[in-house]
Amino acid sequence: MKAAVFKEVGQPLALESVADPVPEPFELVMKVSFCGICGTDLHATREGLTTACCGQILGHEYVGEIVEVGKEADGNWKVGDRVCAMPFIGCGRCLPCAAGRFFECANKKVSGVDDPGGFAEFVTTGSRETILLPEDLDLQSAALVEPLAVGIHAVRIADVKAGSRVMVIGAGPIGLAVALWCRFFGAREVIVSEVTKTRAALAKTMGATAVIHPDLDSGAEGLLQQFSDIAGGAPDVIFECVGAPGLLQQCIEMAPHHGKIIPVGVCEQPDAIIPFFGLVKELRIQFAIAYTRDDFDTCVAMLGERRIDVSPMVTDIVSLDELPDAFEALRTPSHQCKVLTRM
Repeated sequence: MKAAVFKEVGQPLALESVADPVPEPFELVMKVSFCGICGTDLHATREGLTTACCGQILGHEYVGEIVEVGKEADGNWKVGDRVCAMPFIGCGRCLPCAAGRFFECANKKVSGVDDPGGFAEFVTTGSRETILLPEDLDLQSAALVEPLAVGIHAVRIADVKAGSRVMVIGAGPIGLAVALWCRFFGAREVIVSEVTKTRAALAKTMGATAVIHPDLDSGAEGLLQQFSDIAGGAPDVIFECVGAPGLLQQCIEMAPHHGKIIPVGVCEQPDAIIPFFGLVKELRIQFAIAYTRDDFDTCVAMLGERRIDVSPMVTDIVSLDELPDAFEALRTPSHQCKVLTRM
C-alpha cells in the first residue's frame, strides 16, 4: 500500500510503498477514506517530548470501511462496515479497558504513535475501540469525531452548566470543538479569544457567542476586561486550547475566586506559573486529554442525528500525494483549520 512516512526531523513526509497491515486476532483492518491532520502529528515531527520514531506512519483521525476481520475480534463486524475508531488499542483485560478508558491502559498501543497510523491506504484498529457509523452519516463529517471527542471530554471534565460563562483561548480544531460543546450543554456565554481573523470567523459559526482579539501589550488584564465587557463578569470556566508557555499563568490571573481552568492545549516546553495567584482564589485546574469510549459514541450519535454540524471546520481536503506539502504548510498556517486527507 501507499503511505506517507515520517523519516526524520526537518524533512517532509515521504510517500512510500509499504507492506499492507496484518491484523492481530482481535483487530480489524480499515480501508481509510479520510484521515485528518492533527497538531499532535506536527509535534511528532519536531524535536520534543513526543518526537516520533523514524519510519513511523502518523495519523490517528481516520474513518473508512472494514476490509478484514481478525479471527477473535469482538463484535459482529463484517467486511464493508463503515466505521471510525479510537487510536488507542488496549489490552482488553484491565479495568480501564473494561470502562472504555483505553487511553489509560498500561499495555495499549497507539495508531500513529507506536503503531502504523492512518496516513496510508489501510490501517489496523482494535475491534473493541471501533465504532459503527450511522448509515446516513457522511464519512467526511465522521472524520472529525476524534477532535470532537477531545472537546466533549474537556467540557465534561469542566462540568459546564446551563448559564455558565465560558472563555475559550484558541480557535483551532480543539478550541472550536470545545466552543461547540459548551453551547450544546447550555453555556450562556461562549467567548473565544483568537488572534487569527479566519479562525475567529470560524468560531462564530461553531458556537461562539462572541470573539475577542487578545492584545499582547495588555496581557491577561486586557483580555479579562474584553470578556467582562461582553459577559458582564469573569468567566466561570477557562479552556486553554493553545498550549503556549505563559497562557496558563494568564488563565490563573483572569479566573475569579473558585473558578475552573481546563488546560487542553499540548505544551511541551517548561512553563512558569505563580501558584500564589491560584492559591488565594482557591482555583481548580484540571488538565484534559484524550477521551473515553462514551465520548466517541456520543459524538457519533450527535453527528448522526444532525444535532451538531462540523462542516465549517474542514477548510482543505488533499490527496495522499498532496499530503506532505499540506502537512508542511500547517507549520505556519494561514487560512487552514482542519485539513483532511482523502485516500
